[in-house]
Amino acid sequence: MNYQRSSALFKEAQQYIPGGVNSPVRAFKAVGGTPIFVDKAKGAYLYDVDGNRYIDFIASWGPLILGHAYEPVLSAVVDKAKLGTSFGMPTAIETELAALAVSMVPNIDQIRFVNSGTEACMSAIRLARGYTGKDKIIKFKGCYHGHSDAFLIQAGSGAVTFGAPSSPGVTRGTAQDTLLADYNDLEGVLNLVQEHRGELAAMIIEPVAGNMGCVPPDPIFIQGLRKICSEEGILLVFDEVMTGFRLAAGGAQEVLDVAADILCFGKVIGGGLPVGAFAAKKEIMRHLAPEGPVYQAGTLSGNPLAMSAGLAMLKALNKGVTYKSLAEKTAYLHRGIQEVLNRHNIPHTINRVGSMISVHFCAHEVVDFTTAAAGDNDTFKKYFHGMLSQGVYLPPSAYESYFLNDAISYEDLDFTIAALEKIAPSLH
Repeated sequence: MNYQRSSALFKEAQQYIPGGVNSPVRAFKAVGGTPIFVDKAKGAYLYDVDGNRYIDFIASWGPLILGHAYEPVLSAVVDKAKLGTSFGMPTAIETELAALAVSMVPNIDQIRFVNSGTEACMSAIRLARGYTGKDKIIKFKGCYHGHSDAFLIQAGSGAVTFGAPSSPGVTRGTAQDTLLADYNDLEGVLNLVQEHRGELAAMIIEPVAGNMGCVPPDPIFIQGLRKICSEEGILLVFDEVMTGFRLAAGGAQEVLDVAADILCFGKVIGGGLPVGAFAAKKEIMRHLAPEGPVYQAGTLSGNPLAMSAGLAMLKALNKGVTYKSLAEKTAYLHRGIQEVLNRHNIPHTINRVGSMISVHFCAHEVVDFTTAAAGDNDTFKKYFHGMLSQGVYLPPSAYESYFLNDAISYEDLDFTIAALEKIAPSLH
């Protein structure tokens, strides 16, 4: 494929934007080569500035569950934009989307809209600390909750890709209040809780990890976290920025049958536009300003464009059929990839939950950050670029989940499996 225009644009971007990108994983540092500049997208496909077409397996990192340029979402945004793009004042559509979200998600009474998943997680932790009167939190190695200081301690995804899991600029005081545990290690969590009994405000976790590749939780582990938090007066925070409204209408809570105390949501709730939210029972949410003392604000929070897009998206997802279709397509892709890699004797482990899936180039199980990091990244680089050359766009990092969208057809999946068959000999 020809990437001449993308290369020229990247060179120009590097003059004005740090690293040439506005989010590090886009820079292709983990896989090498020049990042692709997108011109447009429709349904299951991306089209770059050089005219190449790709089957898209990232879906804007998760939120475009129904595909790119989904007509009801586009129409809702266009119609709303004609009335004004932002007011910094209340609008009725905020309440309409809030009511729909609360009706779909178990265990919440109220929701506060923000502008990103990072804001949602940051605000959820501030709320947890304000509610409990405690300072320390537990997070899990390899889980990424945005780039707020409290979370850039052994973060996954881009932070690991760029070799800086604990970012410069994070103060020692902040780091001291963030305790690290291993994903799927209940005994380790128990030890931390015992060591810091009475000091813990919250545990925050991706209930299905997506930032060290897709890593599902062991049922005993995730249920054990709920039990510990209930017994110790610790708030359990589910970062459902990836899983919320994607794995089910009720998100990971519904799939895992585990109730969190605070939930964080990302761009799905805005139909793919920049938005986030956090939610909980009234007992907790009433501590937020202006009702309570915990301050949180945002000039563009609940902006009408994002609210209209989110309402159109959630109405479509609330019908429920999409989740079954997506899970079946993802299982089909899983089987196809597995058959090809087995046939070519390429060591691998595939993790899958619903419409999230990842391929780890290792023979061992991937259950946490340590086992994810032990994968063969050289093979992954060959895999990524090989698939890219065939017209298949995968996450440009071994530490990211794929996200299927329902516009992807079985013909697209067969094309993807056939593409892997073509490049498999080069993966040795």
